[in-house]
Amino acid sequence: MSPIAQTAPISPTPRGRRAWTRALPLVGLLLVLPLWWLGAQWLAQGTPIAHQFAPWPTAQALWRLLGDPHLWTHVALSLQRVGVGLLLAAAIGIPLGVLVGLWPAFARATTPLFQFLRMVSPLSWMPLAVMVLGVGDAPVYFLLAFAAVWPILLNTASGVAHLDPLWLALARSLCATRGETVWRVVLPGTTAHILTGVRLAIGIIWIVLVPAEMLGVSAGLGYFVLDTRDRLAYDELMAAIVLIGALGFALDWLARWAHHHWQAR
Repeated sequence: MSPIAQTAPISPTPRGRRAWTRALPLVGLLLVLPLWWLGAQWLAQGTPIAHQFAPWPTAQALWRLLGDPHLWTHVALSLQRVGVGLLLAAAIGIPLGVLVGLWPAFARATTPLFQFLRMVSPLSWMPLAVMVLGVGDAPVYFLLAFAAVWPILLNTASGVAHLDPLWLALARSLCATRGETVWRVVLPGTTAHILTGVRLAIGIIWIVLVPAEMLGVSAGLGYFVLDTRDRLAYDELMAAIVLIGALGFALDWLARWAHHHWQAR
């Protein structure tokens, strides 16, 4: 054996590379903890109560809250509002997206309006939503649906625009009605784009959820954040922030899983 061969470094095995790749996200999260602790210590120099923002008090509060059934009531109501808002957005955005993709005149007439409305922050509608819909879940549903409808609409329209024209020509040659063409050709052919829009909508709707739930409701994660602030329970506030991030990550993972599963079919 040559000296070069004897001194050549041993490359990691494929199993070792896979294990290291899977561990990288955890390494990234662990690297944040010292920065988090340093930030809390810096804030505590001027505001002593800020020591509750540190990782250890937050972890203790989170562990305590996870055993509190009242927290899961807030979580369940927030997830229910996300589901209703997403369903409303899909019920509006998918048909409009199909119309935009299939009807050029409709697209030219509505695209400026849609782009204008899309650039208006959903939270700016809060006073009008309360004035028209009253206090409770209705204005929250409106704000969430308004926030989520645009990515679904635009991705659906993009999917329709990228359909193979031969599919539509084949449907016409088989004397398919417009409804049959939409159900049998357009919607199955654009499902991947629709799922992409749904994933983007979930991210937006989850961000809008917390401030929307600070709007005249008595339960939900947004309400819980306000409640912890009013009680000066900043360790619970940070625990709620961590929980909101974890739930949002889980929702995004489910959306990515659905998209990948559909593409693999």
